Amino acid sequence: MEESRGYAVFLFPQAMEALGEAIKPYLLDGPAGPHVLCREIDTAGALIEMTLEMQTSEGRPISLELMVPTSMVRMIVSARSDEAFGFGPRRALAPQAATVVATPTPAPAPAPAPEATPAVDPVPAAANKPGA
Repeated sequence: MEESRGYAVFLFPQAMEALGEAIKPYLLDGPAGPHVLCREIDTAGALIEMTLEMQTSEGRPISLELMVPTSMVRMIVSARSDEAFGFGPRRALAPQAATVVATPTPAPAPAPAPEATPAVDPVPAAANKPGA
């Protein structure tokens, strides 16, 4: 089973503009655009907390927490390998030949003709007699 390697957090362009130079050291560029690659995320609350694994200028590993308002986040994607991350063209699978069986359908039966209904005299027969 493949172990999860982290998350790619994509920010809205307006968010990157608002954060300015402060966000640039944490952004990675990829085919899908700039994103923050982090080990863990916590989306509960008004801020999204991202835990990043970085290195100091001396090469020592350091764990950082970066927090941004949830409204700045466009999308979070689970990254599952160290290979190139991003959205690119995928290989199309060869279409499989489908077996089509054509069966003739019988013509619909003609609708039966409506039966004639006898006309009903709206005036009762007793009313037509001269003595009544």
